[in-house]
Amino acid sequence: MVFSSFIFLFGFLPVVLALYYITPRRFRNLTLFVVDLVFYSWGEPMLVLLMMVSVLINYIAGILLGARRQKKSLSRFIFVTAIILNLGLLGFFKYVGFIGETLQFVLPFLNIPILEVSLPIGISFYTFQTMSYTIDVYRNAVKVQKNFIDFGTYVSLFPQLIAGPIVRYADVAEQLVHRRENLQQFTDGVKLFLIGLAKKVLLANQMGILWDSIRKSGEASGALGAWVGIIAYTFQIYFDFSGYSDMAIGLGKMFGFEFVKNFDYPYISKSITEFWRRWHISLGTWFREYVYIPLGGNRKGLGRQIINMSVVWFLTGLWHGASWNFILWGVYFGILLIIEKTFMLKVLKKLPAIFGHIYALIFIVLGWVLFYFEDMNEMGSFVARLFGADGWMMSSDVTPTVLAYVPLLVIALLVSTPLFTTIYHKIKWQPMQLMIDNVGCVLSLLLCTASLASSSYNPFLYFKF
Repeated sequence: MVFSSFIFLFGFLPVVLALYYITPRRFRNLTLFVVDLVFYSWGEPMLVLLMMVSVLINYIAGILLGARRQKKSLSRFIFVTAIILNLGLLGFFKYVGFIGETLQFVLPFLNIPILEVSLPIGISFYTFQTMSYTIDVYRNAVKVQKNFIDFGTYVSLFPQLIAGPIVRYADVAEQLVHRRENLQQFTDGVKLFLIGLAKKVLLANQMGILWDSIRKSGEASGALGAWVGIIAYTFQIYFDFSGYSDMAIGLGKMFGFEFVKNFDYPYISKSITEFWRRWHISLGTWFREYVYIPLGGNRKGLGRQIINMSVVWFLTGLWHGASWNFILWGVYFGILLIIEKTFMLKVLKKLPAIFGHIYALIFIVLGWVLFYFEDMNEMGSFVARLFGADGWMMSSDVTPTVLAYVPLLVIALLVSTPLFTTIYHKIKWQPMQLMIDNVGCVLSLLLCTASLASSSYNPFLYFKF
């Protein structure tokens, strides 16, 4: 993983940028499409074929829907067939093993075989992207894309292919054909990419090391250590995922694309509702536009709205992984959001903001316990430890490790708020901003390179999604 990071940063990316900008403008999508396929085949060459099947299904569906738009029943048949094929591919490669294990547990006497299927990286992201196109063409919300290279480029864009954000076709349809790259956009992209890289390498990875150390210490961590550990994981998953999103959006800018923002300081939220407006924004938007609103949204009374929310949050949990803990995690947040919708938000509005922050953070952190532990017994033991089952204090073996990470925990806390961004934007003197940008970029690259060179710990948390 570390070796691959070096190859990407100092080999693949510079070569791709050079190829892209020396290519005549009208052929740049073709260059990107070829590069995308090379990138995706890097680790799993055969799975490029699966992505190409997904591209072909939705490209052909779009062409047919455009040509048969006046024939309602035929259009509906084409649309439903395309959706079934999309969900069928996603379901087989992501959930067939999970379904087999569940059936074997419920019906052990049937001896149902469990298929072991390799999970294609990013399949959830690009499946949702292709479906957004087909759905919007069926709704007549976007024009049919007849250029296969342009459509293939959209689906396979390597900057955000494996970790989001989920880019709806409607958001980039114009950019695919008429984008105009400029120096300021490229500069902003480099800066954002390096910010994301620093989040991932300097913060997420270090928080992950602390979390792994405390988790493996077991009973010796006590309740205090367990809380420190799960808070470290809370920071890890945020800086990991938001770091990758920042890198993706930054890379997009380097190639002339403007992708949607995916995170907006979610840990400053005063409610769970606000948290989900700030966390993984592109996923929330996708489910709202293509599931919640078509089901009726909030237009058919509170009872129907609760049912619609329940469906969306069950699917949100399932989207994140083929395991019951992810479903439990989705249901957990769905229940919290329903409670807030029915009465809790009114209560929180009457209280000082600090109570809302504390309430939201406690339930967010507890939610990450459900998200992390796939083993229910291990999850139960850890929850019990959080509430004193193994004592309240850390052992002398764990304490030095935690104390050593206190400065980094404070830095992670501050960076997860808009503090530094607010200070930066209050600086009106342009030379000072320019100096901060240049020094920050160089320092970030040097520190990240040094960290990657000195450590083999560089996990990719969202590979399973």
